Amino acid sequence: MIQTFRAHDAVELAVLERSGFVESRHVGSAVVVAADGSVVTSLGAIDSPIFPRSAVKPFQALAAMQSGVPLRGPQVAIAAGSHAGSLEHMDVVDGMLKAAGLSENHLRCPAAWPADPEARAWRVRTDRGKSRIAMNCSGKHAAFLWACTENGWDTAGYLEPNHPMQRAVRRVLEEYTGQPVRHTGIDGCGAPVMSVTLKGLARAFSTLAKAPSDTSANARAATVATSMLDYPWAVEGHGRPNTVVMEELGVLAKLGAEGVLAMAAPSGASVAVKMLDGNGRAATLVALTLLAACGALDVPAVAAVLAKVVPPIMGGTHPAGSLRLGNAVSALLD
Repeated sequence: MIQTFRAHDAVELAVLERSGFVESRHVGSAVVVAADGSVVTSLGAIDSPIFPRSAVKPFQALAAMQSGVPLRGPQVAIAAGSHAGSLEHMDVVDGMLKAAGLSENHLRCPAAWPADPEARAWRVRTDRGKSRIAMNCSGKHAAFLWACTENGWDTAGYLEPNHPMQRAVRRVLEEYTGQPVRHTGIDGCGAPVMSVTLKGLARAFSTLAKAPSDTSANARAATVATSMLDYPWAVEGHGRPNTVVMEELGVLAKLGAEGVLAMAAPSGASVAVKMLDGNGRAATLVALTLLAACGALDVPAVAAVLAKVVPPIMGGTHPAGSLRLGNAVSALLD
């Protein structure tokens, strides 16, 4: 069976301390690469396969655009994102479907409640229930469907691994990671998920982040990067970690389920993290710290952002502890 790295190959990236007692330990792997793709920092098993989950949505959006989808502005960002299902998010996705001559009924992602509290309350109040358009992956699915109508491809089977849309995704992933896809599974939204390595994922984000300033880069890749930074609310949602990081630091940020996170500065310095147990609560803390440790980000600016996005450890109504860096990460700041 193909599998990701094991615990004995991992590194303690963060710990949860409560009342002076280390209650939990987050082990995983992480890599930082420079603008030229060389490895700057290696922690754990950076060459082992992982399922990147939604962390590769920017490249799925790029594949749709290269297949002829005329995404613009927030449409690009929401196709590259995992949105919270706000009314604003759902309006963008609905507009994409209408532009493709389709409706929510064509989406093959599962129905879900919005993660956004106001949108969820509205759907409850109006007796609307769950919907596919509220699901966090609906932007990606709408882009896939739009590619189908642009090219005359079958819309019913757009999630099949051998569908032209998914073959296009595979080509883009292999181009940007510089590595062949070794295994394909099924993501939580029903789309194919293709294995990569952390090193390959970091290199892909490095290339994407550099695209706007690289005259030889793919123009659509530059559009993906600039749109994510211009419309960060569409990538995740107001006040949410990826959005705050992009708003305040100008760094591309994309989470993935099961503890995956990738970030890249405009310079091309990038980081990819995988928490082995799938819990991503410390991923932003680790990723931003690693970028700061290599000089890609200003330490005080990172500290200010972390104060906003790292979840507090509470005891009743008062703070009772904190998420802290593991020794392997904190040592890099010395």
